[in-house]
Amino acid sequence: MQKISDSDFSPSFSQEFARAIYTLLLHLLVPLALLSLIIKALTRSFDYNQRKRERFGFIAKPERTGGILLHCVSVGEVVAASEIIKAIRSKQPDINVTITTTTPTGSQRVKDIFADTVQHYYLPYDLPWAVARFVRKIRPDTVMIAEVELWPNFIHYCWRKRIPTYIVNGRMTDKSARNYAKFSALFTPMLHKLTGVSAQGQRDFDNYISLGQPQNRLYLSNNIKFDHQLTQQDLDTLGSLRAQLQLDNKKVILGGSTHDPEEQMLINSYLAIKPNCPDLLLVIVPRHPQRFDKVYKLCNKHALSTVRLSQNQAVSDETDVVIADAMGILKASYGLADVTFVGGSFADKGGHNALEAALHCIPSIMGPHIYNNPTIFDALQSVDALHIAHDQATLTQLLRERIQDANLAYSEGKAGKDVVEENAGALQKTLEIIGYA
Repeated sequence: MQKISDSDFSPSFSQEFARAIYTLLLHLLVPLALLSLIIKALTRSFDYNQRKRERFGFIAKPERTGGILLHCVSVGEVVAASEIIKAIRSKQPDINVTITTTTPTGSQRVKDIFADTVQHYYLPYDLPWAVARFVRKIRPDTVMIAEVELWPNFIHYCWRKRIPTYIVNGRMTDKSARNYAKFSALFTPMLHKLTGVSAQGQRDFDNYISLGQPQNRLYLSNNIKFDHQLTQQDLDTLGSLRAQLQLDNKKVILGGSTHDPEEQMLINSYLAIKPNCPDLLLVIVPRHPQRFDKVYKLCNKHALSTVRLSQNQAVSDETDVVIADAMGILKASYGLADVTFVGGSFADKGGHNALEAALHCIPSIMGPHIYNNPTIFDALQSVDALHIAHDQATLTQLLRERIQDANLAYSEGKAGKDVVEENAGALQKTLEIIGYA
């Protein structure tokens, strides 16, 4: 597809004034940003402090310039957008790729997927001089932003330098659309500066239109996550986990990408089901590594026999809980389960990726907060591969039914896998939109 740019667009005075006020406020917040990096370095990951100069656009001379600059917030966006890079490289193996993230966990996922075949940096704060310094050094031919990272100064600089800039697998929740609409003088002109937006669902498409996205550069591509498959690396990781944990005689509930208070709710359900299912095991994969120790202490508080994956221990007859305290293994880990709970859904995070369990023919249960990916959730719910629990009692009942009835669990999981395969195709559409088909 031919790359389109809105070279005739000219922001009004009020729109430029709004961006100037936004920029001024960002500069006033710089001391707080530095303090935040220090606090996160002390409480989460030292990487927040170690590479803080990158947050202001100060990077060494890159080994690679040109090619593609892809920005992903964190782990979920990296995993989805990585399929685009893999597809492009299958046709252009020598193309240079730079990936930016916001979080250290996103950085680690880039390394896990691509090793040293791409270069990684943290995206600078949206200060004009910082983004300008960064983009001048990278000199990308194309910029892609995964899902929902709209930064006015970053997009403005790319537009002014006539660098084609795309939102890929674009997500725009109703809540985000309402928030952006409150500052339309700032965000509406930004949409005119985008070369194209591929929306992952009808809701996202409609919300982009409501915010003023030009329709000749807005496309409904469906969600790239439907194109994901289990890789050989996933299967190898699953095999290693099975060999380590020795779960042959266990019934497994797995909680993936969990937040507070979801671990407590899973423990409550486990304790309720365990008396009638002595071989039951709970596996918890927290969303963020800084919570590994907290979840371990929570399990100890309930006097549960707990194994940490990082300690390379096997599961014994007395083991109650396994904490998967490692990054990059969630997709493979779902294959250990008889039934899964997908987190960020009782915690109000919008719900994380429910497709990864379906790839293993495993049914999923989620809480009521599932607004992030309605197309995915609706598709899985339509075939009973995904069930919604609105409270603790319902969560326990849904888990119990699938633990006790293996045929029910398998039939629902198989229906979910079929849905994934039936909805594939977004990747090819996206490649056409960005001009790399």
